[in-house]
Amino acid sequence: MSEIKKNSILIVDDDNSNVLALAQILSPDYTIYAAKNGRGAVRAAEKHLPDIILLDIVMPEMDGYAVIEALKKSNKTKEIPVIFVTALGSTGDEAWGLSLGAADYITKPFFSGIVKLRVQNQIKILEQMRTIERFFVFDQLTGLPSKRNLLHRIEKEWKKALKKNKMFNISIINVDNIEKYDDIYGYEQVDAALKEVAEILTGTLERTSDFAARWSDEEFVLLLPDSNAKEVLGIAELIQRNVENILIPVPGGTNAKLTVSIGVNIHEKLQSDITKNEFIEQAYEMLNKAKDSGGNQIYYNHKEERSSI
Repeated sequence: MSEIKKNSILIVDDDNSNVLALAQILSPDYTIYAAKNGRGAVRAAEKHLPDIILLDIVMPEMDGYAVIEALKKSNKTKEIPVIFVTALGSTGDEAWGLSLGAADYITKPFFSGIVKLRVQNQIKILEQMRTIERFFVFDQLTGLPSKRNLLHRIEKEWKKALKKNKMFNISIINVDNIEKYDDIYGYEQVDAALKEVAEILTGTLERTSDFAARWSDEEFVLLLPDSNAKEVLGIAELIQRNVENILIPVPGGTNAKLTVSIGVNIHEKLQSDITKNEFIEQAYEMLNKAKDSGGNQIYYNHKEERSSI
């Protein structure tokens, strides 16, 4: 049975006795890293990416205020919650630290119960934020990237292709007759079927740059950067065959089959004469042609020439 990974904490203090005391309080529940000065703290934070940083303010050369400013400027560490651990107890000191992005304060001399509770509170907030982020970034049913994630990726790849006048492509995959499937087998079996399709998509794509996402209820989208038309259409055909070949167990000890319709839009050299929405609409035009032709078809638009395969 695999061991549950602990949350991690970076303790930053130039007084070794404080580091040891905090480590003794927290080490039973957390993985502990330590740094004895500001520059070491920044290096350790970027190396270990701890969940929380406990940061002393009064340190030689680079104080805690300078450290947190450096952490917040780095894309790697700017989201890590920082709790100041300090003997500075004035309202002004606390306000200044909070204005720089500190999440909380622990005053010296510290007590183990207070330290544990302050850290636990930040861990709870952190886990809540991560849950929310996962909800928006990934589709909860299939585990594929969500539509929001996809739109962000489209924007990124669109700008890159437009800047370099490179090829851009979008494939929209629609599971055929999903309403009929629902009527026969029920929504739980529909969910199981959509998971099967998602697994086929991820299993078919081999390059790390290829991107599959869930677009809507029964629709998925593929982005295949730096691919030529033959490669894009080859992937579409392979997905179509792989879906057609799967057998999905259903109640009664039998198996069900699925098919998909795919609409593909490919521009060899993306230019500013078309918008992202128009590009997606062209892919939908191809998808509608595929479905109107009876489903289990691939239609594509390539250099404004529409054909079926």
